[in-house]
Amino acid sequence: MEKKTLALLFGGVSSEYDVSCVSVSSVWENVDREKYNVVLIGITQQGEWFLYDGDIEKVRGHEWNNDSEHLKKAFICPDRTVHGAMIQTENGWEELRIDVVFPVLHGKNGEDGTMQGLLEIAGIPYVGCKVLSSAACMDKDVCHTLLSGAGIAQVKWLTFLKGNTDFDAAEKAVEHELGWPVFVKPANAGSSVGISKVKSADMLKEAMELAFEHDVKIIIEEAVLNPIEVECAVLGNDELLVGGPGEIVPADEFYSYDAKYFNDESETFLKARIDDSVAEEIRETAKRAYKVLGCSGLTRVDFLINGETGKIVLNEPNTLPGFTNISMYPKLIMSTGISYSELIDRLLELACE
Repeated sequence: MEKKTLALLFGGVSSEYDVSCVSVSSVWENVDREKYNVVLIGITQQGEWFLYDGDIEKVRGHEWNNDSEHLKKAFICPDRTVHGAMIQTENGWEELRIDVVFPVLHGKNGEDGTMQGLLEIAGIPYVGCKVLSSAACMDKDVCHTLLSGAGIAQVKWLTFLKGNTDFDAAEKAVEHELGWPVFVKPANAGSSVGISKVKSADMLKEAMELAFEHDVKIIIEEAVLNPIEVECAVLGNDELLVGGPGEIVPADEFYSYDAKYFNDESETFLKARIDDSVAEEIRETAKRAYKVLGCSGLTRVDFLINGETGKIVLNEPNTLPGFTNISMYPKLIMSTGISYSELIDRLLELACE
């Protein structure tokens, strides 16, 4: 069997650059080399693209872009006749045909439909959701609107635009329509970047300004009381496999960036500590949301259960969740009996499908 060429894209200009570097290292180590020739194409935090053929540990340690002898300027070419990348060599630019791309990119310019649009124009199959579903899932305001329209339970929320926000009016709206506490979030960001839990009016302006540092649109959501945080891993295009729900017990007041990646006191349970009937309802809702949002390949779907009433609300989908060795998405799929390497193989098959 002739091997296919797989390009792993990583890095990027989003606030989740570090996570991408760790994720892609895990993927690199688990690709079936009998089926795929693997190349690494990295994007620096300044937006420079390079083909990297050096030590994967330098990617994991965020040092790859200083390894100059293993770097060549490169970029995905939108010309479909190339069907791949252009690589700068001593003899000029050369074409590198790519059969499939795994964009191991998190956050803006990675999972928000922009990279997916480039790959669609280039005509190269890629892992994950398509342009519209990627963009819709990334924008929390749009996602809430679509899911609410489909009758899937959401928290109440308000939307504000940068440069068009009266903070005093926002405070009154929050107090009247949501009550305290609330969560203030950039509409388009991942890994809990720029998110604050606000318990009173005097904290609101600062939290909104922080969120506006990450996006021109922010949302403010009512807080779920004593929440149980659970996550499902969905895999597939038409036929769907659901792993989980697993449970998150954050070390902080919520599952912040620090709690996700650095605080060892955060706990995870691959089998959520909830009744089987509730778990089944969550799995079915995850599949329904996946279809409503037009997802394909993979998505992690996160839920909150009100600890007092038992009401379930869908918190948010994540179309390119972390792939580190501690990330919930691969662990939940692996709990169904699929190995990490088999998961990657399945994703690449779904992309080519």
